[in-house]
Amino acid sequence: MATYVITGGTGMVGRYITNVLLQQNHEVIVLTRNPENKISTNRLTYAYWNPSKNEIDNNIWKKADYVIHLAGAGVADKRWTKSRKLEIANSRIQGGELLAQSLQSNENHVQAFISASAIGWYGPDTATNKNGFVETDAVYDDFLGQTCLKWEESVAGIEKLGIRLVKLRIGIVLHPSGGALKEFVKPVKFGLATILGTGRQKISWIHLDDLSSMILYAAQNSHIHGVYNAVAPNPVSNKEMTLAIAKILRGNFYIPVYAPSFALQLLLGEMSIEVLKSTTVSSKKIQAAGFSFSFGNLEAALKNLLKSS
Repeated sequence: MATYVITGGTGMVGRYITNVLLQQNHEVIVLTRNPENKISTNRLTYAYWNPSKNEIDNNIWKKADYVIHLAGAGVADKRWTKSRKLEIANSRIQGGELLAQSLQSNENHVQAFISASAIGWYGPDTATNKNGFVETDAVYDDFLGQTCLKWEESVAGIEKLGIRLVKLRIGIVLHPSGGALKEFVKPVKFGLATILGTGRQKISWIHLDDLSSMILYAAQNSHIHGVYNAVAPNPVSNKEMTLAIAKILRGNFYIPVYAPSFALQLLLGEMSIEVLKSTTVSSKKIQAAGFSFSFGNLEAALKNLLKSS
């Protein structure tokens, strides 16, 4: 069995992957600023790192076979003030730079490094991307696009160390424990299916189970390297997703309501751009590399995710 070092291990995705790895009898080392406050077990341990101080416990490399780098402040957790935008960017870039420096400076036997990125790289849909953005498309010149660029650049040097590097541009991750789905569900529980803006904007989503499987597929298969989009094969509109959730949770007992764009702009500020933006992203490259989705269409994904709601 292998040893995986995980950053962002206390987040929704990190916790899920950690549990999957432990079920598969792997060992997991979670990097955290406060390892002394965590309870380690036989195969789950915690080690210190603090990217803002450029500090890390280099002893982790004695055991590490794989690295899964997920750390980053939540993009949609708070209003985008100047300081929050800096935190969003630095929490991603500083962590990547620290890991790259530490690997370069210490003897290790790491086989693969899997780094999160995001579909924020691409910006809004255009007339030319009707089949979805692909991995070779240029980075978009806005806050999230440039953050994704610097995020990916922060780990680029790892490849020069002879370590296989995979960067996954992750879409909207669906799971009832957090993220977008939790926000979609809140008004539906009161019988309101809240459609944002026109509702026509496309959402490139992925079930958390598929994302976890894709990350481990990338780690464990040596032919996977470079950039891949981590999205399901069938993007849907905001309206389609909202009404599908309402149908599952409320049957016919819900009222569709529209939250107008100007109200969202007042409420969310600059972050409203992301809520109202249409981004259609292609999954063809990862599928051509042999990955199979368990939840390729939204209805099956939502029925699985909301079955106990």
